[in-house]
Amino acid sequence: MRLATAGATAALLFLAACSEPLPQARLSYVGHWQAEQMRLSITPEGMVDYERRQGGSSKSIKAPIKRFEGDNFVVGIGPFTTTFVVTRAPFQEQGVWKMVVDGVELSRRGHPGDLRAEARA
Repeated sequence: MRLATAGATAALLFLAACSEPLPQARLSYVGHWQAEQMRLSITPEGMVDYERRQGGSSKSIKAPIKRFEGDNFVVGIGPFTTTFVVTRAPFQEQGVWKMVVDGVELSRRGHPGDLRAEARA
């Protein structure tokens, strides 16, 4: 059991070391984004935690952002990558932040700036 925990910890440290902070122009991507069938978390450090359910199956990935290609972002390690197609970059609609990724409209449920504002209130 301890060996498995140590291995998981080492893997997480390796992933964190591979990520780079997001550029200032991309900080609007940071936060916890959700839709009924999709969850996407992006940290300021450039890590992605993604899960999508379709029918009886699900896909997930936890990896760093390697690069941006226009509004899209490429996530992965080494040669293993996934491109998230962003057809609408983060935007605000009636006070709610939204983004369209892989054809799904997501709403932001948390953002570091939002959390700091809540703490002051």
